[in-house]
Amino acid sequence: MAGLKADIGRWSKELGFQQLGVSDIDLAAAERRLAEWLEKRFHGSMHYMQRHGKKRSRPELLVPGTARVISVSMDYLPEPQEASKQLLDHASRAYISRYALGRDYHKVLRARLRALARRIEDKVGPFGFRVFVDSAPVLEKPLAEKAGIGWIGKHTNLIDRDRGSWFFLGELYTDLPLPVDDDEATHCGTCRACIDVCPTAAIVAPYELDARRCISYLTIESRDSIPQEFRKAIGNRIYGCDDCQLFCPWNKFAQPTSEPDFAPRHGLESADLCELFGWDEEMFLAKTEGSAIRRIGYESWLRNIAVALGNARTTPEVVACLRQRQYAESPLVAEHVGWALAEHEINQAAESNDV
Repeated sequence: MAGLKADIGRWSKELGFQQLGVSDIDLAAAERRLAEWLEKRFHGSMHYMQRHGKKRSRPELLVPGTARVISVSMDYLPEPQEASKQLLDHASRAYISRYALGRDYHKVLRARLRALARRIEDKVGPFGFRVFVDSAPVLEKPLAEKAGIGWIGKHTNLIDRDRGSWFFLGELYTDLPLPVDDDEATHCGTCRACIDVCPTAAIVAPYELDARRCISYLTIESRDSIPQEFRKAIGNRIYGCDDCQLFCPWNKFAQPTSEPDFAPRHGLESADLCELFGWDEEMFLAKTEGSAIRRIGYESWLRNIAVALGNARTTPEVVACLRQRQYAESPLVAEHVGWALAEHEINQAAESNDV
């Protein structure tokens, strides 16, 4: 098994993964933390977080016969962080979470993990396994932490001391009794950069995230109206939020990925808000084909951009592009456009008073 594990580590590098580790399936501590988090209702409308009972924290219930979990990571940062920082709260351009600029990571990692499983099978013959990439009730971060890939930071993302946190995770549940790795201890110390920089104060305590306040939840997971108390703080973030990673000191070690699949598509790394707001649904589907962005749907896409346009610099162009959808068929979109136009009316009145 030790020799096989060494082979698996080598194959994983050849397939484009940066890190690989193996853990057992004891997630008792993570199970308790999850139960407490759910009890506080921090999951909001993400009812799937509690739908599967113990299957999420007990791998052997999800995949009978599972003895080990092989966790892998793949870097995705598409550009130097400074370029992303300069785009935050830009007066006219959109900010999209860097993980979603290229090809849908689910497809990329799943295909590579299946290729890894085939190599193992070629070596040992048929064995029990199942591939997961953020697509089933799996506690991927606690598993990766147990496998030594990194530690869960105060922002609840996984951090690798050598690579930062700009990476995806994937898992291979298996019945092979591979040697396990040592888990990683936390190295956040007294730092609270992620807590202080969060635009909506979603990190309510170290290692505790209230998803209902998180911009990623509000712009991706939620299909409801975005609470007005958070709209100004959202700024120009139309899909997700990276602030807690952009300002984490450990990400000084992060390097842009060399993976072609994660290169930005269609200029979305710095697209104009009015241009994106002008897309019809056909264009939205064409431009987001093969992208994780498509999962939010066209209505939420327009909702999010309307909020960003409400936070943009007040110009005739911005006001005009909002007015084109002032009476949108979607009540959700129309409500957010109405809010955005009201914000610009306030700005225009303030400018008149100054004059």
